[in-house]
Amino acid sequence: MDTEPQDISQSGSLQPVEIEGRTALIVVVPVFNEGGVIQDVVGAWLELLDGLGMTYRLRVRNDGSRDDTGERLTEIHHPCLEVIHSENRGHGPAVLAEYRRAFAEAEWVFQTDSDGEVQAEDFPAFWEQRGEADLLIGVRHNRGGPLSRRCVTRMLRGMLRVLFGGDLEDGNCPFRLMRTEAFLPVLGRIPAETFAPNVLLGGFALRRGLRICELPVGYTPRQTGVVSIRRGRLFRAAVISGVQTLRFSGRIRRG
Repeated sequence: MDTEPQDISQSGSLQPVEIEGRTALIVVVPVFNEGGVIQDVVGAWLELLDGLGMTYRLRVRNDGSRDDTGERLTEIHHPCLEVIHSENRGHGPAVLAEYRRAFAEAEWVFQTDSDGEVQAEDFPAFWEQRGEADLLIGVRHNRGGPLSRRCVTRMLRGMLRVLFGGDLEDGNCPFRLMRTEAFLPVLGRIPAETFAPNVLLGGFALRRGLRICELPVGYTPRQTGVVSIRRGRLFRAAVISGVQTLRFSGRIRRG
């Protein structure tokens, strides 16, 4: 299991109300070079979650940003906000490291990205339907983008069908709510440097026959920053993810 990065940020004094010894919800938000939008994104999530009246933590992991993301995060003060600064490891490893903490602390874990492409306003529908599923995952129906990204999404969908015997329309969507009890058994079998851990968790849910609910979410193209994986790097990343997913499939089949 990963050694957790030192928290060198100014975090809120966390006072979550525990349910049977665990926090009800932890929202995991990885961020890299999103200084232009991060305060708006975090502010929107805090406002929405406060309005729902739940007990929660919003855990934002600054994955070695090289712009002013870190400074902007330290300007936000809220008792349920926790900011962690770490060296850059990449989106997948950053998400997985936070999953390993959050899944041991909360009944539910939600993951979303920090670019504002899928917005907080779509979350209440997920929370309202949580009693019907172990995994609730967004489907970005109106997502455009380059042909290369759409091709990778189709390849991913086909790979999940072949390797895990089920279908997820948007299997790597960074807008998902997970019942931690259902996924805790598999976290230790996912290597720390996995490129797309959400794909593996989706495959595990399919293989184990967990209850899955796919919900439509809005999609707004990013207004600031740049996509970190483009064109040639995108297909290279898809190959790496494919190999890792194949190995994971064999691992859980044997297990």
